[in-house]
Amino acid sequence: MTTWVGRTAAEIAAAVREKRVTPREVVAEHLARIELLDARVGAFRALRAEAALAEADELATRDLSGLPLAGVPVAVKDNLPVRGESNRNGTAASADTPADHDHATVARLRAAGAVIVGLTNVPELCVFGTTDGVHGIARNPWDTSRTAGGSSGGSAAAVAAGMVPIALGNDGMGSLRIPAANCGLVGLKPGHGTVPAGIGHGDWFGMSENGPLATTVEDARLMFAVLAGTEAASPSRTQVRKVAVSVRSPLVGVRVTRPYTAAAREAAELLAGAGHQVRPADPPYPLWLSTTSLAHWTAGTSVDAEGLDPRLLARRTRVHAALGRRFVKGVREGDRREQLRRRLEPFFAEHDVLITPALARRGPAAAAWHKRGWLRNLLVNTNYSPLTPPWNLTGWPAMSVPFGTLPGGAPCAVQLVGRPGSELDLLSLAGQLEELRPWRRTASMD
Repeated sequence: MTTWVGRTAAEIAAAVREKRVTPREVVAEHLARIELLDARVGAFRALRAEAALAEADELATRDLSGLPLAGVPVAVKDNLPVRGESNRNGTAASADTPADHDHATVARLRAAGAVIVGLTNVPELCVFGTTDGVHGIARNPWDTSRTAGGSSGGSAAAVAAGMVPIALGNDGMGSLRIPAANCGLVGLKPGHGTVPAGIGHGDWFGMSENGPLATTVEDARLMFAVLAGTEAASPSRTQVRKVAVSVRSPLVGVRVTRPYTAAAREAAELLAGAGHQVRPADPPYPLWLSTTSLAHWTAGTSVDAEGLDPRLLARRTRVHAALGRRFVKGVREGDRREQLRRRLEPFFAEHDVLITPALARRGPAAAAWHKRGWLRNLLVNTNYSPLTPPWNLTGWPAMSVPFGTLPGGAPCAVQLVGRPGSELDLLSLAGQLEELRPWRRTASMD
């Protein structure tokens, strides 16, 4: 008997279009997988079992020939509206009322033939790099003692555990790339304006972007094309690119551990062996990057917390938002972001792509971090993920690509960063790394 759990979105969609399997059969298998595993993983805040099966049946009556995601089960991060479902954003302070519309990205997924099976867990207001809170703890399927990451942790856990082949997340300071790196996935943060945003109250001043989480580069490219409203074109594999490799942390005082520096250097060597021009080069990160990152991170939370009952927020969230209130005006003006772009543009005029470690160290324990102090959360988040925020501040595309393993067998990862409009170039290089160093697609949890 053929099983569709563990198959890629591209494989599933092709089989559905060719009528080798029905959308209902595919969705039912994945719902059974969720039922089997999610008590251990904590990926989903809400499951749409009956609605998803009904939508799969309706999909089967349509002309499937032109649908790139025909019958593909998809999970959606619980900070984006899904028609008929409440949008809780990880907090008890949000209203438990059904949304009356789909977010633009959700609507594009549905139009492409995808079936939304549920909404995934996030940390409160999507602030932190660990996904835990009143709706549960999302665990890394490769090592359930560790966090799946955040804030798209539930989406990443769902894909890594084979509950869905692809998932929708978003990234304001690394919230796609961090869980992708933890969970062995391809996670792409598009450049500003490429995919509809509309996240929270102002997209964290334009820093937040919606993007795909997938087990393969092909699936990430396919989902990105749907989200961006473009054709899923494959870029030239013969083009030689100028690649810089840097293992330096952008934040002063934060050290990148050996497994991640080794992964970045080895990935760079493989790309050099594939014919690309690769050399060590550190971007000119400014000393003020750490304070600027903190100001934007807290100010975005402050805006998203407006109108919510502070008594229903976790203490770490209240402190984060209170600190951010003093920075909102300056952050909204955007001067520091523009200064950072101007400072880094000459580097990216000289190099097509930057490769770095995706993280500085493995993800912290899967625990109730929302019950711990703000400073402890701040230090844990900063020390394990210093390499993602600069590219939200610039608004340039960046992605996490699984590459090798950590001691114990959990995934390691590298980050690829490009200039505006280079998403397909990043996907092309990621595809070459995927071929040169294959990674098992999903964690074995049976």
